[in-house]
Amino acid sequence: MKNSLSAIVFGLFFAASAMSAEEPKIVEHNQLMDHGDGHLMDMEGGMIMGQNKDKLPAGCDKVSEDVKIEVRAGHKYSKQHPGTMFGFDKNEWRVKPCTRLTITFINEDNVRHQWMMHGLPKFMYDKGMFHLEITGPAKITGTLILPAEDKTYLVHCDEAQHMEKGMKAQLVVGKGSGSFPSIPGVTDPAIPDNYGPGGNQPPKPAAVPVAAKPGEKPTTPAASAANVATAAVEDSSGFFSGSLIIGLLAGFVGAPFLFRLIEERCKGMTTADALKCTLQLLTDLFNAIVRVVSWLVRRLTGKDKLLPKD
Repeated sequence: MKNSLSAIVFGLFFAASAMSAEEPKIVEHNQLMDHGDGHLMDMEGGMIMGQNKDKLPAGCDKVSEDVKIEVRAGHKYSKQHPGTMFGFDKNEWRVKPCTRLTITFINEDNVRHQWMMHGLPKFMYDKGMFHLEITGPAKITGTLILPAEDKTYLVHCDEAQHMEKGMKAQLVVGKGSGSFPSIPGVTDPAIPDNYGPGGNQPPKPAAVPVAAKPGEKPTTPAASAANVATAAVEDSSGFFSGSLIIGLLAGFVGAPFLFRLIEERCKGMTTADALKCTLQLLTDLFNAIVRVVSWLVRRLTGKDKLLPKD
């Protein structure tokens, strides 16, 4: 009999302990000191910024409706959103313009959390914010009157890394003004996660194609424009090499002179000889232009102070 009674008592004690561990006792903070301008605080870590129960924003003739919402915050609400650590139980709320909104914010974690809203008119709300803050497990209630315009407001926890770890949401007033990215369960992330090979690697800077001289190390991507120009002149290995491009440009500019020179040098020759003469003149002219441009680049970069040699 004693053993059975002990087992029952132990079971009840264990069940009570488990329930208390899963559902922490929530302390209500309702004795806050008013510091003026809608700023209320107490000694236990509770705070309200932007409290406004009766002042109508511009464009609101009256309060359109009274809405009360309950927002729960804690680690357990992140489980439905992989990759997060903290979360709200809901990540989007919709109300009418000029609504008097009362938020009861319940923190179920043993850390500090916030329900902070940005973008409000600063002439009514200091720094454009409405702010509920509590060190949990606890709850706190605050009220504000929303402006008349259709707008989407960002809501988040401003504690270090809490927003980045999942505590962000949006409040849509009227038709809203679009949606914010990366709201858990509401909108797609701005930069989707990629866990494949090479995923989430920062893009590598494009390398500048600079040729290296024998015995010298290749030039880094931060090469100067002068070095790039020098390399373009010296590198004639590719079809679109710097030398070829420079030669073509010079050819277009000097085409009239070139035609007169060919006519004078190759006049009276057979077709085969005239073709050979023309090709030889083009080759000589091209090589001369490349040498001159290369020398100019070297003079500008201080690498050569002598005239080009044949």
